[in-house]
Amino acid sequence: MAGGLVALLDDVAVLARAAAASIDDIGAAAAKAGAKAAGVVVDDAAVTPQYVRSLAAERELPIIKRIAVGSLRNKFFIILPGVLLLSQFVPWLLTPILMLGGAYLCYEGAEKVWAKIARHDAYGAGEEKVQDETTLVSGAVRTDLILSAEIMVITLNEVIDEAFWSRLAILAVVAVVMTVLVYGVVALIVKMDDAGLRLSQRSGAVATFGRGLVRAMPVVLTVLTVVGTAAMLWVGGHILLLGTNELNLHFLYEAVHHVEVAAHDATGVLGGLVGWLVNTVASAILGLIVGALVVLVMTLTLHRRKSKAAAATAAATTRTAGIIPAPPSRAAQRRDAPADRAPRG
Repeated sequence: MAGGLVALLDDVAVLARAAAASIDDIGAAAAKAGAKAAGVVVDDAAVTPQYVRSLAAERELPIIKRIAVGSLRNKFFIILPGVLLLSQFVPWLLTPILMLGGAYLCYEGAEKVWAKIARHDAYGAGEEKVQDETTLVSGAVRTDLILSAEIMVITLNEVIDEAFWSRLAILAVVAVVMTVLVYGVVALIVKMDDAGLRLSQRSGAVATFGRGLVRAMPVVLTVLTVVGTAAMLWVGGHILLLGTNELNLHFLYEAVHHVEVAAHDATGVLGGLVGWLVNTVASAILGLIVGALVVLVMTLTLHRRKSKAAAATAAATTRTAGIIPAPPSRAAQRRDAPADRAPRG
């Protein structure tokens, strides 16, 4: 019996070591795959703070929590089952779907660039309207659905050769880690000015640091917006560049790769960094070109129809207001009434 117990414990130890090795492999694969999605993560962290910009300070963290919960629902109940089914039964669809998402990111980035150049709201929304919290959270979760889908598909593309259960575990780890990372960073960003304000009420160097933090936050948000836009164009363009190569349209990828290799070989010790910069800039340029074309098509079709519909609604409202004028005041009625006739003599 003692020998059987020792053998059983030995088997348990072997299984534990195998499980630990498997967990290490999943963790390493998740870290590698998550690094590929870093650009989308930066974009997600840059986009989300705008949703809580007009809210009271005490409502910022609860709203971010609700958006984060919605993001987890997106990943685990919509995106994860969908991408696993696709990878299991129709894996050839992943590249076209990934390219559609990349084109959407290019469109978003190019639209923000155009809005900055033209100094108007790219959607033609006019002045910012205060939304109720439910509408605000719904809009943020819809935007997160696109970005989360990009993160998960990019991750899946890196682990497509793994077994089904390994893919599931890696995607689940990435989903949780990315959500915590993105919305943890967003929470820190939106509360930074509050922390600076509290520190500024103290004395000495702490107060100076707090005032500097408060003054720095507008600059940080502006830089974050620029970085987020650049990340959209870079990630979207890189997805399209790789996708065209996988669809046997090699000329774009080979041209960029040739320039990248030449820059790498010509810069010696800095070759790795310079080569990466060349690839990144080329991807961003491609993303800007594709995004600009999509913006042009959308402007000539969907946005123009929306503008015409809005103009027709405004004209109908004006005509209705002219047909049914407001009733005159009592003073106006007395002023406009005919004078009484003089009595007969």
